[in-house]
Amino acid sequence: MKIKNSILFVLLLFLVISCDKKRVFDEYKSVGNAWHKDSVVTFELPKLDAAKAYNMYVNIRDNDDYPFNNLFLIVSLEQPNHKVKVDTLEYQMTNPDGTLLGDGFTDIKENKLFYKENERFTQKGVYKIHIRHAVRQTGKIEGLPTLPGITDVGFRIESTE
Repeated sequence: MKIKNSILFVLLLFLVISCDKKRVFDEYKSVGNAWHKDSVVTFELPKLDAAKAYNMYVNIRDNDDYPFNNLFLIVSLEQPNHKVKVDTLEYQMTNPDGTLLGDGFTDIKENKLFYKENERFTQKGVYKIHIRHAVRQTGKIEGLPTLPGITDVGFRIESTE
């Protein structure tokens, strides 16, 4: 009986590990119950093979407290030579009826938002990703001080091979 359980455990573990072969980096950081506008979420990337291309994603976990249908992010890729590539991105977060997009069975949804495709990391050294929100109410210049409903911000890198 112990051998059957051990074999079953090893097969289950192998299945879980092998399901995500493209993943190179996947990490989340909590921002609490609301994301402050001055809170920059930073990820230090692992060393990546300069000969390979990678797809990158921003991952967002949100819940029913999120009051908007879209999300504006400013994502910066800091290279080892300290040059920074900055992108302002907009993502749809809800259906027209107001229900949250994303995966999940509870009120917390996980969104895998496309950032860059076929990116190569040719410089030696440490790359960093900096993510902050840039959500504003219609007609107002100032950003929201806190963005309710966002609980975690993540970053994912996948191999294109």
